[in-house]
Amino acid sequence: MAFPLRNAGRALTLAAFFASASGLSAETAFDTPADFAGRVMFSGPERGAIHAGGKVEVSGSGFAPQQQVSLQRGKTLLSPQDMQADAEGGFRFAFDLPQDAAVGLHPVVVQTEGPDTAGVAELKVSPQVPLAGAEGYDIRSAKVGPGVYQVAHSAQNGTVFVASAVGRPPEGTSSIAKLDAGTLEVLAEVNPGDFGAFGIAVDDANGTLWVTNTRQDAVAVYAQDDLSLVRQFEAGSVEKPRDVVIDAARGRAYVSTHRSRIEAFDTKTLEKLDGFELQSAERGGQFATMSLALDEKAGRLYTVSLRTPELARIDLVSGEVKILALPGAKTPSGVDFDPATGRVFVASQGSDNVIAIDGESGAVLFDTPVGAGTLNVAFDAASGRLFVANRASDTITVLDAATGEIKANLDGGSFPNHLVVAPEGTVFSVNKARGKDDPEGDRLTRIAPKA
Repeated sequence: MAFPLRNAGRALTLAAFFASASGLSAETAFDTPADFAGRVMFSGPERGAIHAGGKVEVSGSGFAPQQQVSLQRGKTLLSPQDMQADAEGGFRFAFDLPQDAAVGLHPVVVQTEGPDTAGVAELKVSPQVPLAGAEGYDIRSAKVGPGVYQVAHSAQNGTVFVASAVGRPPEGTSSIAKLDAGTLEVLAEVNPGDFGAFGIAVDDANGTLWVTNTRQDAVAVYAQDDLSLVRQFEAGSVEKPRDVVIDAARGRAYVSTHRSRIEAFDTKTLEKLDGFELQSAERGGQFATMSLALDEKAGRLYTVSLRTPELARIDLVSGEVKILALPGAKTPSGVDFDPATGRVFVASQGSDNVIAIDGESGAVLFDTPVGAGTLNVAFDAASGRLFVANRASDTITVLDAATGEIKANLDGGSFPNHLVVAPEGTVFSVNKARGKDDPEGDRLTRIAPKA
C-alpha cells in the first residue's frame, strides 16, 4: 500500500504509524542508504534478439555475494522466488516472454536486500521481420580474419579491404586484408601487431588505406597495393577513434572518436589538423560521435551521437555545426544520406529502427522498425534503396529510401556489423562470429542485385 506524503508536517506522525503497524523501528526501515552497484543484462538465446513469445536469458554481476535479488516488471515477478547472488556476486536465469509482449523498451525493477538497493534495467523486445527477397540478389561470401569490424571498397581498383581485431595485446590478434571485389579472393594480408584494426577507409587519390586503432587511441595509414605501413600515429594521439572517411576534394581524413570530437588529418602530408568539437543541444547531454557520412560535393559531414538522440551536420568550409534532434531514435549509431533529396538516414541500436529526416529542417519523414540491434545503414543511389545491418537479428534489411517500406530482409550471417555500397549498387557487408567455431561468422559477403 502507498502512503503519499502531502506535507512535511506529517512526517513524524507517519513514521510513528509505520513503527506501530509493523513492529519495526524507523531506524530499521530507513537504515543507511546504499548505492545500487549491480549490472543486469538481457538477451535472447545465443546472445540473439528478444522477441515476443521467446525465451529471455538474464545474467547479473557486481552484486554482493549471497545478496538477495529480485527482478520485477510491473506486478509480475520475473526472477525465481528468493533468488540469491552466488559467491562471485552473479546470477543467471531464464524466463519465457508472453506472446503479446509489446515491442519496445520495458523497465524492469531490480531490488536487493542486504544492503537494500534498487535500480531499473531496460529489457528490449525487438520487432521480428521474416526473411524475404533473397531471390533478387546474387549473394556470395568468404571467410576473413576473426573479429572483423568494417569493410571499405575501392571503386578505382576493384578491391575491398576488411579490418579485424580480437582481444587485447599481447594475447589479441588483428589483421587487415585486401580482396578482389568480384571473386573475394585474398590478394594481400598484414598483421598490424599491437595496433588492432577497427575502422577502415580507402584514399584512392593517394593510394592509401586509413585504419583506426581504437584500443590504442591511434590511427594508421597503409599502402593499398601491398598493405605496407606508411605511417603509424603514436598511441594516445586520437582518443577512442571509431570511423574514418576520406574527403578527396579537400585532402582530408575525418575520424570520429566515441567522444565529442571529430579529428582531421591532411591525407597528403599525414599531419594532424584542427578538428571539430560537437556540443549536444540537450541539457546536460554529451555528444558521442559514431558513424560518419560525407557529402563531398556539398561540403558537409554528418555524424550521430550514441549518448543523445541527435544528428550533427558540419559545414566543412565554415566549420559551422548544426545539431538536429532525432525523435524516435535511441542510441543511434549509423548514418547516410541521399544527396539528391537532402534526406538523412539514421540507424539506431536501442530503438531497432531506421528513421529518415529532412537534412535542413530535421522533420521526420519515416520511421521503420527493421530488426534488432540496428547498427549501420548505407544508401544506394543506383537503386534508391537503403541497406541496413541488424546485428542482433542477423539480418540485412533493404528499404525503399523514399517511403521506408521494407523491400527485402536478407540473412546477414552472425552479427552483421558493417556494410558499404559500391557505385554500381553492389553491397559488401561483414559479420562477426558467435565464438571461434561459428561457420557463419567472420565473413565478407558480396550482395549484387540481379538484373
